[in-house]
Amino acid sequence: MDQVPQNIINDQGNNTIFMVWNFKNDMDVTDAFARVCKLVINLNHSNDTRFPDGGVCCIMGIGYDAWHRLKLPVPLPKELENFAPIAGQKHTAVSTKGDLHFHIKGNDISICYDMTAALSSYLEPVASCVEEVHGFRYWDGRSILGFVDGTENPRGEKQRSYFGLVGDNDAAYTGGSYLFVQKYMHDLTAFKALPQEEQEKVFGRYKYSDIEMPDDVKPANAHSALANVGDDFKIIRDNMPFGNMATNEMGTYFIAYASTFSTVKKMLTNMFVGSPAGNYDRLLDFSTPVTGTLFFVPTTTFLNNVTSGDS
Repeated sequence: MDQVPQNIINDQGNNTIFMVWNFKNDMDVTDAFARVCKLVINLNHSNDTRFPDGGVCCIMGIGYDAWHRLKLPVPLPKELENFAPIAGQKHTAVSTKGDLHFHIKGNDISICYDMTAALSSYLEPVASCVEEVHGFRYWDGRSILGFVDGTENPRGEKQRSYFGLVGDNDAAYTGGSYLFVQKYMHDLTAFKALPQEEQEKVFGRYKYSDIEMPDDVKPANAHSALANVGDDFKIIRDNMPFGNMATNEMGTYFIAYASTFSTVKKMLTNMFVGSPAGNYDRLLDFSTPVTGTLFFVPTTTFLNNVTSGDS
């Protein structure tokens, strides 16, 4: 049977809600998980019919510990693991626990709220929500720091599928995807205190045109110099800004889908340890990760098998 991926390559949706849930201890969660799988399928089918041009979808990822607890198929996806912190001389990509991740998006925030409410009603008896982030599109796809986010994303269905979905090298999980997320909090005051020219050096791009600096101008520790690990190793970023202006809690929810987690790990190592070691990503001086979790996004076919007891 052909594997039908979850809607990872969808590049629409101006509003998002990200949720991370952890299962409660000493509870049988198998039946509840099967109901959630069915709900995710139903939400996507219904919204495809109701809002065909609304960029609506709900994507579910499963963490390493949850995979074992739910007694899902073994062997596991080859690179699914508990994310280990990556520590540089100054900054650390922290690791946090997550059993299930939901990426809910649509052009209208109303449908995002409704999907979140439906999922929460199924999960609350057996799990606790440890993260809920409401993201939004800021101007022409910029982060709150003022620079366009995701310029290097692969374009078109063929490229996004190639870089975002597992291929034949892990045949049991073809069409799935590795999902890595980090919640970054920004020091806006410090970043905005920099002259525009210095801000551009942090990113390695010109702020308003979004043109990348020439290599002989771009600093070696610029974000674009270290986060880009080569044209053969791309990921699908679906980052969104979020925040509370009154409390100055503004940030970016970094979310990456990839055919291999090793690609993401290489990028994180460049950023936090440095390339060479010590030449870390200068953006980290203004943006701090407070979460870091790896999930695997199985295919819709896999979720259907769970609901029917065939997993």
